[in-house]
Parts: sequence; C-alpha cells; structure tokens
Amino acid sequence: MPDAPGLELIRGEIEQDHPGAVLDTGFDRGQPALAVDPAQVLAVLAWLRDAPGQGYRFLSSLHAADYLPAEPRFAVHYELLNRDRVERLRVKALLADPAVAAAGPVAGEGGLRAGESVLDPPPPRHPRSNGVEEQSDLLPGIDSCVELFPTAEFQEREAYDFFGIVFRGHPDLTRILLPDDYVGWPQRRDFPVGGEPVLFTHNERNHG
Repeated sequence: MPDAPGLELIRGEIEQDHPGAVLDTGFDRGQPALAVDPAQVLAVLAWLRDAPGQGYRFLSSLHAADYLPAEPRFAVHYELLNRDRVERLRVKALLADPAVAAAGPVAGEGGLRAGESVLDPPPPRHPRSNGVEEQSDLLPGIDSCVELFPTAEFQEREAYDFFGIVFRGHPDLTRILLPDDYVGWPQRRDFPVGGEPVLFTHNERNHG
C-alpha cells in the first residue's frame, strides 16, 4: 500500500487534473486514505482506476458511516484495490446532513420549535425505480459510481437502505434488505432502538 510520501504524490497528481478534489490525506489503522470533495468523487475514482501507474480497478467495498454528532455527519467509504500490486486505498467523501440545515433558526427553542430536535431523523423518502422522489432533498446525496464500478449497484442500495444516503444516477435506488414500506434508516446513530421486551419468570404474566 502507499506510504505517507507515496500518498502525497498521489494527491499531488490528482490535484494537477482536478484542483481541490482532495481535501486531506491520512492513515486509518494503517490504511492510506484520501478525503475528497463529494462533488468530485467520480473524477477521483476514475483517475485512480485509469491513470497510468495507478490501476485501482477493483472496488472491494462501498459502505457508509454516521458520525453524529460530528458535522459533516455522514461519509461514504470506497475501498479500492490494485490486484496486481495487492495495494489497498480508501477514498472517503463526507456529507452534511441536509435535514439540519432545513430546520433553520426559529426564535425561542434554541432555533427549534417546541418538541423538535435537530437530531430527529427526517421523514423517510422511498425512491422509485429509475429515480428518486423530489422530496429526497432532506437526505444526504452523492453521485452514483455504478458506471465506474458495476458491483457498486447493490452496495449503494444497501447504504441507501440503512443510512438514507441518496446515490444520484443509480439505475434502481430501492431498498434491498428491508421491506419497501419500512420507515426510517436503522443504522443511523439516532435511530430509536426498539424490540420486544424479554420475558422472565418474575415479569411473565400469569394466564392461568
């Protein structure tokens, strides 16, 4: 995998073709990572795949993360692999939470109406085949990379299903593991933890 100087060389070469695309570099648990501008993520992924001497042609994983209460709150991680050199490189795009900005300042409750919280998850927006409803503007969004890496089709659907991240241009952005009528995004950190109460001898009702 690239060492620190090698990672900075990659950053410099990307910047020559796409100024401002790389926001930061670093190592996470020993793995090199590029933090990129979400608006230029496709340009960076294409460069890493096709530029001479790079050859990161295999997307081994695409997954999302929720860093609440940090802002930008969400991230999409692209784990790239050069199979010839057996080198891994992570690309990370941070996404703000549009629902927080949409709440806007309101006089009184610290900028919120009574009973509201900026941490309340936005209403779920269920995309249709070949397009997402216009009301998805309350959800974080980023361009789909399916045309670059076809295996991302199911992985982007999973990230949408669990985090509510919209991948613009995805050929069929629908839920993949949860029912179509499921409400909410269960891997967000503010999603309420529910379930059925566990019955023990001391709290089991006597139906005799």
